[in-house]
Amino acid sequence: GLALRHGGGAPRLRPAASSASSSASASSGDGGASRAPDTSLFVPVPLKPGLGGAAEEDVGAELTRPLDKGEVLKNLNKFYKRKEIQRLGAENGLDARLFHQAFISFRKYIMESSSVSADLHIILNDICCGFVHPGHVDDLFPFFLRHAKQIFPMLDCMDDLRKISDLRLPPNWYPDARAIQRKIIFHAGPTNSGKTYHAIQRFLSAKSGIYCGPLKLLAHEIFQKSNDANVPCDLVTGEERVSANEDARQAPHVACTIEMCSTNTPYEVAVIDEIQMIRDPARGWAWTRALLGLCAEEIHVCGEPAAIDLVTELMYTTGEEVEVRNYERLTPLTVLDYALESLDNLRPGDCIVCFSKNDIYSVSRQIEARGLECAVIYGSLPPGTKLEQAKKFNDPDDPCKILVATDAIGMGLNLCIRRIIFNSIVKPTVNEKGEKEIDSITTSQALQIAGRAGRFGSSFKQGEVTTMHPDDLVQLKEILSEAVPPVKAAGLHPTPEQIEMFAYHLPDATLSNLIDIFVSLSQVDGMYFVCNIDDFKFLADMIQHIPLNLRSRYVFCTAPLNRKEPFVCTTLLKFARQFSRNEPLTFDWLCRHTKWPLAAPKNIKELVHLEAVHDVFDLYLWLSYRFMDMFPDAVLVRDIQKKLDDIIQIGVCNITKLIRASQSAAAPGTAEVVSEDFPLSRTKKDAKVVSDRHGAASTEALSVAVEAAGLRRAKNLRASRLGTRQEDLKSYGRGSLANRLLREGLLTQEMLRQLESEWQDQHRNGRYGFGSKRDDQHSSKETRKKRK
Repeated sequence: GLALRHGGGAPRLRPAASSASSSASASSGDGGASRAPDTSLFVPVPLKPGLGGAAEEDVGAELTRPLDKGEVLKNLNKFYKRKEIQRLGAENGLDARLFHQAFISFRKYIMESSSVSADLHIILNDICCGFVHPGHVDDLFPFFLRHAKQIFPMLDCMDDLRKISDLRLPPNWYPDARAIQRKIIFHAGPTNSGKTYHAIQRFLSAKSGIYCGPLKLLAHEIFQKSNDANVPCDLVTGEERVSANEDARQAPHVACTIEMCSTNTPYEVAVIDEIQMIRDPARGWAWTRALLGLCAEEIHVCGEPAAIDLVTELMYTTGEEVEVRNYERLTPLTVLDYALESLDNLRPGDCIVCFSKNDIYSVSRQIEARGLECAVIYGSLPPGTKLEQAKKFNDPDDPCKILVATDAIGMGLNLCIRRIIFNSIVKPTVNEKGEKEIDSITTSQALQIAGRAGRFGSSFKQGEVTTMHPDDLVQLKEILSEAVPPVKAAGLHPTPEQIEMFAYHLPDATLSNLIDIFVSLSQVDGMYFVCNIDDFKFLADMIQHIPLNLRSRYVFCTAPLNRKEPFVCTTLLKFARQFSRNEPLTFDWLCRHTKWPLAAPKNIKELVHLEAVHDVFDLYLWLSYRFMDMFPDAVLVRDIQKKLDDIIQIGVCNITKLIRASQSAAAPGTAEVVSEDFPLSRTKKDAKVVSDRHGAASTEALSVAVEAAGLRRAKNLRASRLGTRQEDLKSYGRGSLANRLLREGLLTQEMLRQLESEWQDQHRNGRYGFGSKRDDQHSSKETRKKRK
């Protein structure tokens, strides 16, 4: 398709880019024709058969005679098979699916009703008695169509629904911003280039300003920095409001998380940080909203150069020009020619980056076994705990000189890192369709993480980056050498007002179904995509049975929570249920539900639960700013959340003790401490292939080896297995992988001896892992005896 761009001279035509989200099955708009909706999303409204009174029944029967239901059924089936009827149905919005569903409902309604309307009764009687030409079953079509529109009310208002879900001109949603001529300045550069620093300097010098960042930590940092510079600045996040003025008057400056920015308040300067996140499948809509809607004379945009073209095109549609300021990295960053290979080679200032909690636990325990102290940072830790761990690592007088972290360090924390070491270069992710994938990290992710080394102003004047394993280093160099692909499209999300208008036309549809139909009908310009709405739909389905008005239901469904946390999800359910009964959620109720006060964790499972409780407190605070009367005790909850933060910090500081306690309580040979969010189904299948070839005894040990290698070796192991099975087994017994697994405590000497002995037996017998079923069973029994 071609999208027409306006503003700043003659209009130009550009090719419309493909949508970046599958949930945005919305097509590129061509300014004209609309596409057919996904009718599989249309849920029929149940229609009860007519049980009408005697008077109604007498009218039809008195004018004609009682219907012969057998004849009626025959003629209805003739009606259904008529090509002309199917064509008429299509002309009225009934595709094959809807036509079939509508007919089944229509037939059931007539056959099960004790009476039907007099006009329908007369037509049916005439057709059955042959008073009209048999082809005149067509006369039933008006009654069929009337029934179809009753069970599919969207058929009568499809044009209205299409207009409501037309997302092709997002700039027009923000008339206040369009009423002023804004100056857009793009600060483009890599991590540690000073781009955000220069934007913030302009923010501080302005009479009024707003900073919009992706994380609470970043908003808090700017809030702190502004007030330290005697520039009064408020803090606004989803869960927190902090006023710079004691009398709670609004300060002229505000630092906020990007979802919380106001598009109605005028400012002199606005700063939008990490603009490349406009492509994020879940949160991209917030950057689009800020970029198009902020009412500021100057908009300072900071981020990767890959977003320059898209921002320029978006601003072209608003008639605003973009000034680009490019920045280079302030300190050199070197990719080393050698991998770390062993934790014995760690140096002060090293940061090992893992992409799973289990790797965090495993690596930190191994570091402690070497007599070293390490700080730990991962995504689900509370912000206060992250800051404390960062402070501990940065403190030159603290003995903690090693950091073990996830990619959570990629933004939001100032860290004095000399060298970044990737423990793995594959990461579990959620793709644009909301599906879980395991793949190599992207160039953008690698640069963001690697760039944390050698931060300007830290004690390290240059940064270094490498991997733990030599086979990963070659691939990391390839990833870092590639150009970051340009950002192609900006995210959009249905607004509450749009959903309310949809609900007006479809009062019987569930919120989840409304969203589905909205996305199905929505049309977007090639520069946009509709963000993934799976989390929203998950919550909508979860609370569907609770009686709430639409606006309240929408708010509950936009609550920020991790749906993989059962305790947090069940808490939201209880919040919604109590809210629907108009019973305030008090501090005492929350304490009973969370069993507060809580003790310091004794193992990893308890630490994970404390993190979930912290998320529950966050959820309460988030709701308290939207329903103040129903969540009245925000101050008290914030106090106990700070205490909980301290308790979690104690647990993280003793994390290796918690790991030991967890593993000692688990079965011998257990490799994992807690389950991962992303089960390695492909890896488990590979383990099954090995078991089929090598016998049941080797399965257990090989499964441990495969699981231990985990994400970092998913691709390499799969290719290796498909190559030479014998050499693989040999390498488990003698090669570097076996040594590594022994060092990590994931493979015992006894298991290794069993593997090598079994391989030698198979080699002598000429079996090579392809023996008979009886041999495999015998081997399995022998192995179980040995294990006992």
